[in-house]
Amino acid sequence: MDFCEIKLEKISIFLMSVVLLCTFISCDSLFNKKEDKIPVARVGETYLYKEDLKELLLTNMSKEDSTSLVNNYINNWAYKQLLLSKAKINLPEEKLEYFEQLVSNYRTDLYTGAYKEALVLQSHDTAITRTQLTEFYEREKENFKLKERIIQLRFVELPTQYLDKDLVANKLRNFKEADKRYLDSISVQFRKVNFNDSIWVSAFRVMEEIAPLTTENQDKYLKKSQFFELQDSLGVYLGKVNDMLEINDIAPLTYIEPTIKQLLLNRRKLDYMKKLEVEVMDEAIKEKEFEVYEQGN
Repeated sequence: MDFCEIKLEKISIFLMSVVLLCTFISCDSLFNKKEDKIPVARVGETYLYKEDLKELLLTNMSKEDSTSLVNNYINNWAYKQLLLSKAKINLPEEKLEYFEQLVSNYRTDLYTGAYKEALVLQSHDTAITRTQLTEFYEREKENFKLKERIIQLRFVELPTQYLDKDLVANKLRNFKEADKRYLDSISVQFRKVNFNDSIWVSAFRVMEEIAPLTTENQDKYLKKSQFFELQDSLGVYLGKVNDMLEINDIAPLTYIEPTIKQLLLNRRKLDYMKKLEVEVMDEAIKEKEFEVYEQGN
């Protein structure tokens, strides 16, 4: 064997070593990337893995509770899998095909629904201007009739033994700028307070805040420009009704503004979805991704 043959043999051995080394490295890499799932139960060819139980276990659970929870989950899973396998064997073929179609449709709806929502969030304009709100309200106001009484009210709840009750009552009744400043300055002494009498609230909400007010006596106390004083074992309630609207009156814009805004956003969303459908179909036809073949008679 001459020098050249020896050199070629060494090179061949070296190359084989490199190939084998790369093979082992490659395999090792593949093995490292593979996730080793630990089975905890099996029904037929279907396995339940340890990672499927992660969300069940809470950090503050005792060992006995977690064991019981896991065992119950495994038994329920096994029972469903057993029933499923028996159903696939015993149900009529047309019934199985119908169910498979339902599952396929549901899967398609989930994916397409999520994708459409993502597109809407990405490109949807959620800004509604004051002009848009007002124009819609003026055009549709007859459709916004109240289904409950609403009230503009200012009130305070005082402790039962409050000494300057009459002074607070006079300030609350008159409610000039000086009165407002005074009441603001001592408001920490009140149990409850609301000085913003330009906000519309439902009569039911007022009765929740002022316990002595009930559905039986509300007509007596909740009247436009009415000042009232009520008391129970918890406190003294002083209130002045600024304005009031009855059932079937047209709701003021400020009261239904969130509703109108949501209506406008929903309409805008529907318009966008219709436009999206047209664009997707047109693009698919243009790119020859979608074709309809002629149906033979």
